[in-house]
Amino acid sequence: MSGTGVVHVVLPGGVDDPATPSGGNTYDRRICRDLPAAGWQVHEHAVAGAWPQPGAAARAELAGILAELPDGAVVLLDGLVACAVPYIVVPEARRLRLAVLVHLPLGEETGLPPGRAAELDVLERKTLRAVSAVVATSRWAARRLAAHHGLAPARVHVAAPGADIEPLAPGTDATDGVPRLLCVASVTPRKGQDRLVEALAEVADLSWTCVCAGGLGQDPEYVARFRELIEKYGLGDRVHLPGPLAGAELDAAYAAADLMVLASHAETYGMAVTEALARGVPVLATAVGGLPEALGQAPDGGVPGLLVPPQDPQALTAALRRWLGEPGLRREVKAAALGRRTALDGWQTTAHGLAGALEQLRQEELHEPRRIA
Repeated sequence: MSGTGVVHVVLPGGVDDPATPSGGNTYDRRICRDLPAAGWQVHEHAVAGAWPQPGAAARAELAGILAELPDGAVVLLDGLVACAVPYIVVPEARRLRLAVLVHLPLGEETGLPPGRAAELDVLERKTLRAVSAVVATSRWAARRLAAHHGLAPARVHVAAPGADIEPLAPGTDATDGVPRLLCVASVTPRKGQDRLVEALAEVADLSWTCVCAGGLGQDPEYVARFRELIEKYGLGDRVHLPGPLAGAELDAAYAAADLMVLASHAETYGMAVTEALARGVPVLATAVGGLPEALGQAPDGGVPGLLVPPQDPQALTAALRRWLGEPGLRREVKAAALGRRTALDGWQTTAHGLAGALEQLRQEELHEPRRIA
């Protein structure tokens, strides 16, 4: 890093909304906080609007922010804001040094009508092909973006989320109580809580409780169907939906957990996985996208959890039954989770990786032809 740089970070307006916590919001907040220690002065620009489907006022605000930045400025745009509006971003791409941070490709959100998903995919491709750099949150996501959108791999950088090492979660080990499962994710189709409840119904003969902590406002119809499933299977006293948790409440939920469970249909990384591992809590998850990368391995090669095929509901049921019914397996994955905990990268690593991408961007010549693979 040579000297101190200045980066303008463009964020969605809801980045600090406690009702809609997300890994993307947490990531954005942490890099804005940690980039100064890596040599970059941060200027934040939060743009209100229903991204990635903004109204006229939101589009005008984003256009105005970019237009007012000086020529040659380094700009990092959250993909939720940038990817669906190439008609705003692309015209500025030869005047500004633009990078887009992609938390999730827009067309991969579960539940979108096929036509809308295809439209978002085309818009995203136009944006990402025009900007100078793309930042992905996992190696898997970087490969996916480069291949899917035809981007030169050298222009796609990886800055995986970090994790803060937290106190070990005691769970129910010390009390020999009812095993506690925890799912931390917004209650949306992509996170697959309906699939999780159906699997839990198949192991209702075993002892367990499950907390599904996450925002309930993004897809009210899905939340209603999810609640109906819980009642249908008679699990109302065992599956709990406290809504979004943060701070001490979230810490308490992790501390009480014996197993993190994620039944996602798509993930570029899965920050809840490393948040659990940072407390020594093993993970059962679908093997989608960057989730296996987030789960990783302990230094001795042990896997700190279980991965199941994403399109095989019975595999999720079988894994739950194994974990609940085999004390030896629980001890094995718990030991691996403790080992993985000590090997997790912190947010400082994320900030320095991102700082390196920004420095490369700062040193590039403007108007350089876009290298498309």
